[in-house]
Amino acid sequence: MISERVLSLAVLAVLVGVAGLAVLMDEPFTITLATRVAILALAAAGLNIALGLGGLVSFGHALFFGLGGYVMGILAFHAQTYTPLDLGLLEVAGTKSMPVIWLAAVALSALVAVPVGLLALRTTGVYFIMITLAFAQMFYYFTISWSAYGGEDGLSIYVRNGFPGLNTLDPIQFFGLCFALLCVVLWLSARLKRSPFGLALGAARQAPARTEAVGLDPMRLRLVAFVISGAIAGLAGALYADLNRFVSPSMFGWHLSGELIVLVILGGVARIIGPVVGAGLYVMLEHFLGQITDFWQIWLGLILLVIVLFARGGIVGLLCSRRAKGG
Repeated sequence: MISERVLSLAVLAVLVGVAGLAVLMDEPFTITLATRVAILALAAAGLNIALGLGGLVSFGHALFFGLGGYVMGILAFHAQTYTPLDLGLLEVAGTKSMPVIWLAAVALSALVAVPVGLLALRTTGVYFIMITLAFAQMFYYFTISWSAYGGEDGLSIYVRNGFPGLNTLDPIQFFGLCFALLCVVLWLSARLKRSPFGLALGAARQAPARTEAVGLDPMRLRLVAFVISGAIAGLAGALYADLNRFVSPSMFGWHLSGELIVLVILGGVARIIGPVVGAGLYVMLEHFLGQITDFWQIWLGLILLVIVLFARGGIVGLLCSRRAKGG
């Protein structure tokens, strides 16, 4: 058994090592796979705050992922067509600046998460799951009929957006950017987990009545966790859209929400490095088994079944000692 801190450093080192080796071997596609792992892990890390720390089983986190993607797509589209974005009371110029797009994606996702969370948190269990799913599906069908931005066909962006001092068209530089953001979010998640807010959130998950008895509002704690989770998922959506230079209604699809939950469960619910482990395993299975059979998801399902039945702490829980569980 090893500590979770050591495992976390090892997993991140492996991800960087794979990208570095791909550069030496001139394999840009492998760098793209590593970048996809980093972005999916970022989205799953956001979900892990709501699911792992808050106990909120959201089946609609694709809503925030898709919002981030469409923020990138719309702003970049208006920048490349030199047309302003008409918001009714004002017109906003498009932009190809990643920091500006990220800020807009995070802000919009957090803003939308507030009313969604306020409504969904009035329920529990399967009702919470269905309400979050319903919101994501509402946006899915809206974007299908949104002909101004491609409708069902989606929206293509010709050139990847820019970041000061970097050539984002270079795969390894874009990977480095995504990896740095992933590390920041993992660090923030670890700090959040050990903070008074994280401890109170854990108490609200385990014993809401007792938490309320000591003067804390469980719903407010969960709402804050849900908003933070949605904001991080929105950032991941903007990066994913930039990776593919394409956005489509599928980013709001229920299957994507399910994939994010699977990533968290595979790695380990409430484990800080769990989303990275889950995303890495998922992308490897998709890439290697997908070359052999179109039914590679069967093997993913079997692995998930074994973990749910025999390893409730996920892969990280299997590798880490109980003593280091909070690492």
